[in-house]
Amino acid sequence: MTRHEVVSPIPGVFYRRPDPDSPEYVKAGQQVGPGDTVGLVEVMKSFHPIEADVAGTVVEYAVEPDDLVDAGQAVVVLEVES
Repeated sequence: MTRHEVVSPIPGVFYRRPDPDSPEYVKAGQQVGPGDTVGLVEVMKSFHPIEADVAGTVVEYAVEPDDLVDAGQAVVVLEVES
């Protein structure tokens, strides 16, 4: 198995859930596929989904909720078939 990092496409504030009352998009051990939303980045009150670009199993979040992230920064780590 190989690890793969899902990265933020833009800088902003990272969120693990769509709103405070909803569950996190993904949890450790969960399977995801290409296009599955794993988080959101907010820039100037505009929310942009971060999607997995490969299929794999979530290992961990690489950032905490409400952290500032840069474009290209890893937000979720996946384990993928080699």
